[in-house]
Amino acid sequence: MSATILDGKSLALRLRGQYAVDAARLAAAGRRPGLAVVLVGENPASQVYVRNKVAACDAAGLLSENIVLPADTAQDALLARIDALNADPRIHGILVQLPLPPQLDEATVLARVAAAKDVDGFHTENVGALALGKPRFVPCTPKGVMALLADAGIEPRGREAVIVGRSNIVGKPMARLLLAADATVTVCHSRTRDLAFHARRAEILVAAIGRPKMISADMVRPGAVVIDVGINRQADGSLCGDVDFAGVREIAGWITPVPGGVGPMTIAMLLANTIEAARAS
Repeated sequence: MSATILDGKSLALRLRGQYAVDAARLAAAGRRPGLAVVLVGENPASQVYVRNKVAACDAAGLLSENIVLPADTAQDALLARIDALNADPRIHGILVQLPLPPQLDEATVLARVAAAKDVDGFHTENVGALALGKPRFVPCTPKGVMALLADAGIEPRGREAVIVGRSNIVGKPMARLLLAADATVTVCHSRTRDLAFHARRAEILVAAIGRPKMISADMVRPGAVVIDVGINRQADGSLCGDVDFAGVREIAGWITPVPGGVGPMTIAMLLANTIEAARAS
């Protein structure tokens, strides 16, 4: 029997409808939520992500400011733009699209975004708050995964959760959120011995490694919840995740598709964080 599809696209559309109502109420009170997205360079994937984010803001009634800078932008110039956005009362959330060109220091740039406008949840203050169990802004992709689980009625409490990937953007915050939800959490990575052994233990398996179809059916526990965070472009131009969807869906109990699973939820959570930032301003 095939797994139940966790439809992130459908849930994101429902949530975005509610966020449009929330944004309208804030706008009526004189605090229209505003998001600035800063893109440096012409990375095609980043351009697509930014267009989707700006379109979602426009559809929900948020103010969106799309700032595109040349690939050779100097660090001081980028930091100056971020300073201006930090001081702009119309802007409640600032997102610097990653990856950045090699001449720019990612840690320095992300630290320059005011913690109160860091709707990506990457500032050290927000990372620390999440680690202490008192989050302000939770990174959008892990937050979207938790919303998907909640909507499907999947309770992490007491379950074995395995995360494949330890990035600051997904893996580490995902582990903290699942731990806070009382799951027993294992984080695997490129130095993990016998990845398949750990993956097969998982009742909730989150793949966030950026390697096409790395998680195969023989690595999945029957009936497991499989969350595929990866998005990879194949030689024929089609997209696939980090999970072999065709094989794994015959083993898992629930699975997210790529595209249409976690991606739309990431953008929905960006809107949610921006609205929360506007409420708190």
